[in-house]
Amino acid sequence: MDAPPRLSQADKRTLGLSSLGGALEFYDFVIYVFYAKLISELFFPSTLSPFWAMLNTYGIFAAGYFFRPLGGVVMAHFGDLIGRKRLFSLSILLMALPTLMIGVMPTFESIGYAAPILLLLMRVLQGIAIGGEIPAAWTFVSEHVPERRIGIANGVLTAGLSLGILLGALMSLFISLQFSEAEIKDWAWRIPFILGGIFGFVALYLRSYLKETPVFKAMQAKTELAKELPVKQVLAKHKTGVVIGMLFTWFLTGCVVVLILAMPNLLVGAFGFERADAFKMQSAAIVMQMVGCVLAGILADRFGAGRVILFGSLLVATMAGIFYNSLGHVAPSTVFMLYMLLGLSSGTVGMVSYSMVKMFPAQIRFTGISFSYNLAYAIAGGITLPLVQWLSLYSNIGAMYYVWTVCLVTLFTTLIYRSKFEKSVV
Repeated sequence: MDAPPRLSQADKRTLGLSSLGGALEFYDFVIYVFYAKLISELFFPSTLSPFWAMLNTYGIFAAGYFFRPLGGVVMAHFGDLIGRKRLFSLSILLMALPTLMIGVMPTFESIGYAAPILLLLMRVLQGIAIGGEIPAAWTFVSEHVPERRIGIANGVLTAGLSLGILLGALMSLFISLQFSEAEIKDWAWRIPFILGGIFGFVALYLRSYLKETPVFKAMQAKTELAKELPVKQVLAKHKTGVVIGMLFTWFLTGCVVVLILAMPNLLVGAFGFERADAFKMQSAAIVMQMVGCVLAGILADRFGAGRVILFGSLLVATMAGIFYNSLGHVAPSTVFMLYMLLGLSSGTVGMVSYSMVKMFPAQIRFTGISFSYNLAYAIAGGITLPLVQWLSLYSNIGAMYYVWTVCLVTLFTTLIYRSKFEKSVV
């Protein structure tokens, strides 16, 4: 098999700006989590119990997830009809502005119940934004690069999303080291949000240099744009693609939420790791996941996304079994190395988007990806942590059984995907 063609300078610029925007959007979305406890104290009355204040804070966070499908479908609808670039720019504007507003808005002490209401509104706007951003980025870049470089493009983009999580964690660590607890509560907590908003506007400006995708311009010239509602076409003619895309997204959610975001709490709470050590392990795992995304993309361009996801899901299941069963039984340094390998294997999720790009025709591609991804993420994002928590009642490593289940479903889903969409891949 011949080597895939090289990316042009224009392709690299498009990929770089898209990845940067994705990283900043994810940063803006996740920093809320790192300051959830503080937000619960500042945006709700002091008479409210800490439990209910935190529940309300996480409820507002969850609202962002619930509005992702709406934002994704609406923005994708117009992205398939009027162009990818316009909606690609709109998504980052809708993320940057609310993030900046959270950083400067008054707290409960100043404006009473208007504070949590405004906070909820900002999170809704952020949810709409990120629901449109990720499918837009996958579609935009995949339609710019050569056919046989779509894998590496999607791998780099997904690595950029992981970078956003890492940036959020690093910013939280920096603030905690530079300021006292009193200073953070008074004003320093606002810094990550204000910076996120500013950087978002910078990314918006840089995206003005991007060009509409050649694929969309060709469809526009040939009047091949969708003649009816794109979401109607997706549901009528591409049900199999939607189901496969949703199940693959479940795999992505499991690898990100369980193996990355929730891991520090498990290490600290159940196995006695120091929080600082857990953070170092998490950061290393994120970096390795980014590397894994890129490697998965390189392999997918040669062997197809289906084969990479097939073997990748087996690898994730194997490494998860080894890692979780090592906890409490081996030296912390060994746990560290095993977690890095688990993070590397989880980079397989970088090919979830590649598979969806292949499953949906260009006329409704944005909508197909967006509908499948956002609906699945809203469902899986809502049930994953409660299920893992329930499993932990029976075992400290209950999360492993959840990961195994997801990997098993992904394995069978991949077999169906390959039979329907990769018959020509050898």
